[in-house]
Amino acid sequence: MGFNQTKIDDARFEETGYSYTMSLIQGKYKMVILYCLMEFQPVRFNEMRRYLGNVTDRTLSTNLKELEADGLVSRKEYPQVPPKVEYTLTPLGKSLMVVLDQLCTWGEEHKAHARTR
Repeated sequence: MGFNQTKIDDARFEETGYSYTMSLIQGKYKMVILYCLMEFQPVRFNEMRRYLGNVTDRTLSTNLKELEADGLVSRKEYPQVPPKVEYTLTPLGKSLMVVLDQLCTWGEEHKAHARTR
């Protein structure tokens, strides 16, 4: 047998750490939101919307709520008019940034290769 001694008949993808991680960050905008917070936190809603470009308020709001429910993003609302809301990474979200930073590094090192094909 190869490196992994577990038989595929005994394995379930849903039970893997990879599956859990992907369930938290899947979707078009979640990784970009996390990247934005990694680079610029705290970030206000309208700042993030401008950063992301072509995203609707509803889509951004839904993604932020999901990230907050999963414990990756913190939302702080200030009692003022007009309302001010800022988003930051939680400690759990910050721990995921190690992986995201590695993706960024890999992309910087290999993006020239993709353009030469």
